[in-house]
Formats: sequence, structure tokens, C-alpha cells
Amino acid sequence: MTVSEKDLRLIRKGFENKNERNIDKIRIGNRFVDDFIFDDSEAADIPINALRVIFNIISIISNEQFRPQDRPKQLSLFDEEFETENNIFASIKIKNSKISPSGSTKQVIDAYEFLAKFKMGWYKSVNSKGKEIKTFGGLISTPSYDKRGYTTFLVSSYWLKKLLVIPEYNYILYNLVYNVRNNKHIIFAIWLSKLPENGTVLKLSTLNKKFGLNYKTTKDFCFKFLKPAKISLDKFNILSFNYRYKADQIYIIPILTKVISDKVMTENNQKSLKINERLGYFKKRYGLKEHEMIQFFHQYRNISQTRELIEKSFKEYVRNCRLKKIKSTNYQGQQFLNEIQEHMKQIYRSTKMGELLPNGYPIIV
Repeated sequence: MTVSEKDLRLIRKGFENKNERNIDKIRIGNRFVDDFIFDDSEAADIPINALRVIFNIISIISNEQFRPQDRPKQLSLFDEEFETENNIFASIKIKNSKISPSGSTKQVIDAYEFLAKFKMGWYKSVNSKGKEIKTFGGLISTPSYDKRGYTTFLVSSYWLKKLLVIPEYNYILYNLVYNVRNNKHIIFAIWLSKLPENGTVLKLSTLNKKFGLNYKTTKDFCFKFLKPAKISLDKFNILSFNYRYKADQIYIIPILTKVISDKVMTENNQKSLKINERLGYFKKRYGLKEHEMIQFFHQYRNISQTRELIEKSFKEYVRNCRLKKIKSTNYQGQQFLNEIQEHMKQIYRSTKMGELLPNGYPIIV
């Protein structure tokens, strides 16, 4: 490896949270968790402020995360754009106060230095054409100040893919990294989100090794680590847990937290009701048959970004019908869906993602 190889970086895309809004919960892909946080089944001791960087990265790119099962074209388009040459990066900008609410410059610097050095090395991946792509660095590279109060850094295509392409993922509350001060409790919450509903049972030695702890007895592990972690997650997370121990084994069972889960369930029920009412409107007004609704309804019901795009496209469709002085109901069934699909293409291609991946629009027909 030479210095020139290391420093030759191609930046293909920039991300930033321009309106400074944060989502309530983030989706963390299981592959990223396995490879970055729990490499070899052992949790990395990632400092709290570095965890805030990770949570903010995911929050900023959340609108462009996708499951390849839902958007099969997107994966090949990602490969074409980001995995054709070595050392291709995306640029991300985060406000420093998101990393250190107290305004500590040292905390911000330490967080970025940790992530730049942690797991620094050469990474290889194979793109859809079978070509091996090499990338050098850690999760982030070359953090710098390009605007007062902000830090800009690069994320390689290798790690970006694990953050964006999420065949399997779990939800974590964004504010967990601000409400819970113990970094190991947050890492435990991420691990907990991957457990099956019926939980797991592990030996004390396994749990000690997994979380970098050194408790002598199962009783100590439960009352000195699990009990305070449970108190934090009961109060601040969607998912908490129950536990018990017997001999050298510890049983851990995930549970929904009552206060938060009741609120989430109420919100989800209200949201589902509105979505079903809206889909019923489309079905009745535009004569959609059962076989025509399958893909359209799946995309609208399950993918929020696509739902927003469909609604924008529908408004544009109605506006165009008015300009042509025809009723929007003149198009029925498949014709109606074809019209909406065309508007979706146009609107999608006017976005930054559309400029980058022009054929990456979601398919509803």
C-alpha cells in the first residue's frame, strides 16, 4: 500500500440534516451490528459520543435506507455507483452539538478520532459483476471542520452499504444515546433487539466475554449490570427485558416497555387506520382490481418513503388532469397506476438520489 493509494478518495454523494429534525427511531441493519459492533460475537467498547455519531449517521441517511427485497433495482444501482472503483466515499456533515450537547470540543474530537481509528484497515467487497472493490479506512475518514459548529467526514462504500442496504434490521430509539449515559447499556440494547421473542440463555462466561465485563458470579452480573440496564431501558427504550439466573446460566427475555409500547401501539394503530382508509379510497375511486393492488398496496403500506412519493405523484396527477380539463377518474385500474408510476419517475429523478441513481425509483405496477 502506498500513500497515494490511501489518499485517492472519490466522493460520490453528500448527506446532511439540513432541517435539523431527528426521527424518533432508527433502523440499524443486522449486518452492520454483526460486523462493526459485535465482531466475532464480542461487543466493541464504543464510547457514548462515538455511538452518537453512529446514531446520527443512520438518522441522516434513513430516508435512503432500503431492503433489497422491496426495491430490488436499488441494490444493483448502488453497486454501479459506489462499487465500480476502489475508495469511493460518501460525505456526511453533523452538527457538533449532536455529539456533545454540553459543547465540549474535546468530546467531539475524541468521538471522531475513535471512529476514524477503530477497525481502520483495508476492506474488500465483490460487486454485482464479480469485481473486487477495495476500501481503506475505518467507519469514517478525514473528519474536518468546513463550517463553524459542524464536522464533515467521509464514509466508505463498504460501510455505507451495510448502513443503507438492510435486508434485516431492528429499531432503536434515536434518543437512547442522549437519555442513557452508560455506553454498554446502549450496546446491550442493540444486542437485545436481535434476540428472538422467547429470549436466550447464556453462560456467565459467555456474557462477560460478549460485553467486555468481568463479574465473578451470575448474581453480580444480574444485579450490577443487568438490573441498572433494565432500569434505563424500561424508562427510555421501546424494548426492555426480564432476566433470571440459575447456577452459571442467565436467562434474558425481551419485553416491550409498557409506557412507550402503549404509545407506539396507539400511534401505529392510528397510522394503519389512516393508511387503510386511503388505500380503500384509491381502490374504490380508481377501480383497482385485486391483482392490480398487490404491489401498489405493499409499497404504500410498508415503505414510508414510497408512500410519500405516491402521494406527491397523485397530487401532480390530479393537477395535470385539471390542466387538461378531464376528470382524474377517467383513468381506471391499470391505466391509473401507470399514470401514477410515470409521475413517480419524474419526481424521483428530480431528487438528489434520482440524479445519482436515475432508475432507482420504486415500482408499483
